[in-house]
Amino acid sequence: MNMKLKKAVGPLSAVILLALAAFAYYLWQQGPTNQPSQQPTVSAPADAPAPQAEATEPAIQHPVPETAETPLPALDRSDPTALAALADVFGAKSVKQFFAPQEIIRRIVVTVDNLPRKVIPAQLRPTIPPDGRFQTAGKGEKLTMAKSNFERYDPFIRVAEMVDAKTFAAAYTSLYPLFQQAYRDLGYPTGYFNDRLVAVIDHMLEAPQTDEPIALVQPHIFYKFADPELEALSAGHKLMLRIGNENAEKMKKKLREIRRELATSGPKQQ
Repeated sequence: MNMKLKKAVGPLSAVILLALAAFAYYLWQQGPTNQPSQQPTVSAPADAPAPQAEATEPAIQHPVPETAETPLPALDRSDPTALAALADVFGAKSVKQFFAPQEIIRRIVVTVDNLPRKVIPAQLRPTIPPDGRFQTAGKGEKLTMAKSNFERYDPFIRVAEMVDAKTFAAAYTSLYPLFQQAYRDLGYPTGYFNDRLVAVIDHMLEAPQTDEPIALVQPHIFYKFADPELEALSAGHKLMLRIGNENAEKMKKKLREIRRELATSGPKQQ
């Protein structure tokens, strides 16, 4: 693999895949509003409205500068490059244990695009199910999400905190054509992925907090938030609640740093 490309792919994959996709996977797989696990080809979620074709392309708000790096592989053949770079960062054993082996970039794009939606289908996950289960406390009307559940996210929070935002931005820029193609293939022929990514970061930064143990109900097999307002939140906002206030603040701090590198206009998050 080209050394410049290898250097770029590793940090980028670590940030996007672990700081966003792995978190989102935990939301789908083990907690409230859980769904069955499947492994179909990546595609837009069935419940998402079909994007409307536009006569002209919308103005780009946050353009990504073009780079003169070595040409990237085709999107459909980019998995070996991404997986090899991940192995350089985490080791081959960890990659085999945690990451889905197909369509990594497409799955990341789908995950980012769907964090503001109500539901993210489990079959779009970019990670392999880890050990451990969602933790609860109490019973019946006193059923709540256990504080011990927050500790399960600590390894992913530590990874996110170690990421340098400028390194992320440089890597993301070098690989941007692949993310842009995956986004347009998803059904946004005039869309610009970096604008969507910045908007999703802003959405995640607006996630609420709660000081009380979060009450749960179990109407069937899977848990849901007892508070209708919490249950109506987006998948991304539910995710922030599930990782706990302390971890959520750490994630927001890192997202603010990344936003400052990616957003070329508009309000700067403090």
